[in-house]
Amino acid sequence: MTGGLLSRAAQELALRTDELAADVEQCLRRELPVLWDDPESARIASENVADHIDAALYGVRQGIDPERIEPPSHDVDRARALARRGAPVSVTLRAFRLAQGIVNDRLLAELSRLSDDAEQVSEAARQLIAISTTYVDRVSEQGVVAFQEERDRRLRWRSALINDASMCIGTTLDIARTTQELADFATEHFADLVTVDLLDAVLRGRDAAGEGPLMLRRMAQGPEGGAVTGPEVGPQQLHSCPDGSPCADALKSGRPSRQQHDEAPDAPRANSTLVVPLRARGTTLGVAEFHRFGNATRYDDEDLLLAQEIVARAAVAVDNARRYTHARATVITLQRSLLPRQAPEQSAVDVAYRYLPASSEAGVGGDWYDVIPLSGARVALVVGDVVGHGIRAAATMGRLRTAVRTLADIDLPPDELLTHLDDVVLRLFTEACSDPDADPEADVGGDMGATCLYAVYDPVSRRCTMARAGHVPPAVVVRDGTAELLDLPPGPPLGLGGLPFETIEFELPEGSLIALCTDGLIETRDHDIDAGLATLRQILARPAPSLEAACDSVLEALLPSRPDDDIALLLARTRTLGADRVATWELEADPAVVARARSDVTRQLTAWGLEELGFVAELVVSELVTNAVRYGRSPIRLRLIHDRSLLCEVTDAGSTTPHMRRARALDEGGRGLLLVAQLAGQWGTRQARRGKTVWAELNE
Repeated sequence: MTGGLLSRAAQELALRTDELAADVEQCLRRELPVLWDDPESARIASENVADHIDAALYGVRQGIDPERIEPPSHDVDRARALARRGAPVSVTLRAFRLAQGIVNDRLLAELSRLSDDAEQVSEAARQLIAISTTYVDRVSEQGVVAFQEERDRRLRWRSALINDASMCIGTTLDIARTTQELADFATEHFADLVTVDLLDAVLRGRDAAGEGPLMLRRMAQGPEGGAVTGPEVGPQQLHSCPDGSPCADALKSGRPSRQQHDEAPDAPRANSTLVVPLRARGTTLGVAEFHRFGNATRYDDEDLLLAQEIVARAAVAVDNARRYTHARATVITLQRSLLPRQAPEQSAVDVAYRYLPASSEAGVGGDWYDVIPLSGARVALVVGDVVGHGIRAAATMGRLRTAVRTLADIDLPPDELLTHLDDVVLRLFTEACSDPDADPEADVGGDMGATCLYAVYDPVSRRCTMARAGHVPPAVVVRDGTAELLDLPPGPPLGLGGLPFETIEFELPEGSLIALCTDGLIETRDHDIDAGLATLRQILARPAPSLEAACDSVLEALLPSRPDDDIALLLARTRTLGADRVATWELEADPAVVARARSDVTRQLTAWGLEELGFVAELVVSELVTNAVRYGRSPIRLRLIHDRSLLCEVTDAGSTTPHMRRARALDEGGRGLLLVAQLAGQWGTRQARRGKTVWAELNE
């Protein structure tokens, strides 16, 4: 009798299921507003609750044991769908309880309407509560199991995704590539559109955005050509971040946010967005935005947590790339500031040169080149390579280049110059090892080695003298197009100490090409030194319209796209100063030759059209010849060279080097070199194997 009353009540209520479903939905909207943040989740939950009401009412009408009432066929799939969309299981269970309460209230009202027997109504009510409780508990347990299985699967997916992100993002120390890896990874796995913007101030080396509007630079977007959510911003384009926007809030607070947008399924704008700042080592670098469109599942809190973890890993990689980029730029600036800005004016050779820093993660090294004008219209060509990379190598390079220039100024022969340079490297090594502030884990000694090639070319005699310290040999191309490597004794690398260097001397026809380079040009992962030198010879043997074009051809043929080491290349084409630009006189060791030397100089200057230098030249030559006659040894030779300036040289066989001194008021001598120093633009002495040459340069 009680079961019949309950069955009739359920049958009456089943006639008004639409009204009942509307009451349930209204209650859910009021009590569970979070469920309606995602319309799709709300639809799934509402449909599932409605189907459960129908199943429960059917079981009550038919008098089916509550343990045997069949839940809706899609119940498990819907529980999993809600888990995938991030709906909390507590919300799902509460939705069941709220629906159960409404249905029970309606059934109790029907029982009171259908019967006046209070005892019968009470019994039916107890039976209703037992049935509904048993059914709701059973289906809730089933739904929780399905929900948890899906949640566990999602957690495993999330963990694997984070691991994959660590492997895929930050593969290089390139900022643009790292941010694009983040965008590509996110669009492949959990976003329809990703944009990555970095603060322009941070990219310029500062650790804070500073005052004024936030200026961002678009570093990456994925997928390429994807839909946009606002004004389109192109790659590397600078744009502002409006105050009060989610982007600005994330940058200022350092906290991520999630936005849901009420858009139609076919709307071009995102229906859900995650805004996550890129922060590393206490610095906010920029912001990444992840968008989903159309019917895609809206982001939930777990998606936000996933995005945070991936962005956190990407931010560290971006910061590493930023620090590397800034350090590399500093070293390159230092390196370039220590290299010649432009070739000095001289008449011995035409030159072209290239310096390329390494593009590998090892950083900039210590390669250098130099062109140094010497006395007698000669020129020194230098190429060197300091072992190691970074600021230490660049600084060491600068010190060695300065040392080479200082030693070149006193006209040391190549082998002697390298011997002194070897001592310099040893002193630098000793200083580095004894530095109390040095990093104890740094390989100090490894940064002190170096190689060098030093060549001196004389355009008057067309003789070239070379010596090398562990450096790659030079190549020479004569005018007939024959290219060959010079058989130059290798010599030990600089820094070993105590070992001799050897010099070779040879004659070069006018127009010969000398090629000096560092090993980064000829030794790469694609080929060894022998293959690189063979290719270098082939390229140099080909005619080129200019030295600049020849440099480009060499680099194009030998360089990989991303060289692992620094590269220095110096090409020099020889010139000559003919007999019409040089005048030489052999002099006797007799004071009477001084007057004759002055007369010879005057006649020669008249022939060259340099009469305005006659008076000064006579005084300088008179003093130099007088010193050679008085303090030197025969043979004595006077030479004039008409180059960019007038060069006066007096050579004798004596080894005594003249020194300028300040003469006292009553001294009869000691004023000659002082006079020469006042009249000449430059003057000096160079030692030879036998004898010396005192020279003075007179500017026209």
